[in-house]
Amino acid sequence: MVARSMFTAALASMAASACAQQLLTYAGSPLQIEYPCTAEDMLSSGLHCTAEDPCRVYLELAALEPVGARLFVAGNLHTGSVTLQSVLLASADAGRTWSEPAGRVRGASLEHIKFFDYETGWVAGQLLLPLPRDPFLLLTTDGGATWRRRPVFSESRHGAIEMLRFDSRTDGTAWIDRTQSGESGALFERYESTTGGESWVLREAVGRRPPGLAGAARAETGWRLRADQATQSYRVERSGPGGWQLAAAFSILSGECRPAPAPLPEAPPEPAPVPEPPRKKK
Repeated sequence: MVARSMFTAALASMAASACAQQLLTYAGSPLQIEYPCTAEDMLSSGLHCTAEDPCRVYLELAALEPVGARLFVAGNLHTGSVTLQSVLLASADAGRTWSEPAGRVRGASLEHIKFFDYETGWVAGQLLLPLPRDPFLLLTTDGGATWRRRPVFSESRHGAIEMLRFDSRTDGTAWIDRTQSGESGALFERYESTTGGESWVLREAVGRRPPGLAGAARAETGWRLRADQATQSYRVERSGPGGWQLAAAFSILSGECRPAPAPLPEAPPEPAPVPEPPRKKK
């Protein structure tokens, strides 16, 4: 009874949070996750986009996690050359409506979603600049209504979260892949947390990929996320009596980056009227 009431409260909290955000409603056509590209974004990302040759922005989704009637999907927005922002999407009604419960992280990608129970969950990602570095977690303790960001490293270093596991609300393990760091020595590091992901401690460093990281089996959830080439979208599907059924879809193309149009030149001011010379008195 307690677990059910907590789950109901989490649903209500998430729904209330979603009301304060922009809700996207799936009605059959793939939803588009917009990227409002600005001149500052193009400059910080090193993009060279022109009006004649704009930079296309794509959505990439890498993880799906169902939690009761709630769904979470995570990934990033990117161009053909650079990762722009992380994206976390949530639905409180099995895919009918969607919102973004966490702020986007510039230059980052999200790749793993784990929930221990209806309230406590984690989303793992890292910056891609362009190599993976500074892995971090987004943490929630209210069923995904709000999230907070916590780093794994205490200082900036190369690495990506290869595997994430929590055996309780507090005790977790993260394996970090540092093979792209260009450094010699230990290339895989095991970190542990006893604070629910708030802080992490290095426990082990090895030079080869641990056997347990390769091809880790994923528990069957009755949901799947797949890219569909025919519709150029990511499909969120649920297993049913007749096979996989579509619950929602997201367009892979999210928009374009291009310079703002140049302002039109202002019209020259009208010349002031020339006063008539005074008339001579007769």
